[in-house]
Amino acid sequence: MKEHFSRVEEGNLVSIEIDMNAYGYSKKFAWLLSIFIKFDAQHEQGEGYEDFLETKESLIIALEHSQKAKYVGMRGVDGWSEIYFYADSAKELDTIVAKMLKPSEYLYESNVVKDSKWDFHYKNLLPNALELAHIQSEKIIALLQEEGDDLTVVRPVEHYLSFSTPTQKNRFINHLNIDGFTLKDEIESDEFAHGIALVKEHNVTSDALKENVALLFEAVQKEQGFYEGWSTVLAQETVGE
Repeated sequence: MKEHFSRVEEGNLVSIEIDMNAYGYSKKFAWLLSIFIKFDAQHEQGEGYEDFLETKESLIIALEHSQKAKYVGMRGVDGWSEIYFYADSAKELDTIVAKMLKPSEYLYESNVVKDSKWDFHYKNLLPNALELAHIQSEKIIALLQEEGDDLTVVRPVEHYLSFSTPTQKNRFINHLNIDGFTLKDEIESDEFAHGIALVKEHNVTSDALKENVALLFEAVQKEQGFYEGWSTVLAQETVGE
């Protein structure tokens, strides 16, 4: 399952695609193949994007079918597209890449290093907990858009937090002072053993959700709690309330 997200590194916006199932290969694939192609895949409507996708797919097929390699993800930064594989051997990886890319007009570099602990995968591809929350937000936003929702309409949005102990939960509630958020319910269920629902009125654009989710994420971590997600109603369902 491929996921897409972005982060800022040293002032540069980095767009990332990751295969979330790739780690299943980590015990047998210890060699990291990095391919840097001079093409700005961050702008998906740009000239030559479809040709680049075909080249990328051809690389994946060649390396996964000809070699015991696994595509794990791609990073787009500063005009370069970085494509990453893990393999069980370094043998012939650069040769296959050269065979695929030298006939093309792309400027490229490739490199193979031993990375048996998948350190690069963890540090540079894998989303952290906050980034995972943003990925989930984008999926909910997409579902709302499919229903024709106007994301800019302000409506009540519930955000869910959970804690390991009742003491952590109660301490968070007693010191709750987060801009616009109020306690709606305490939740005790199999899903949220010590959970709460907070509510705030805001729109559900990507920017608004990133801002509010990050705010709660930082606050709940101070009590070693967890941000669990959010839900809301369609904008048209708020009409007349």
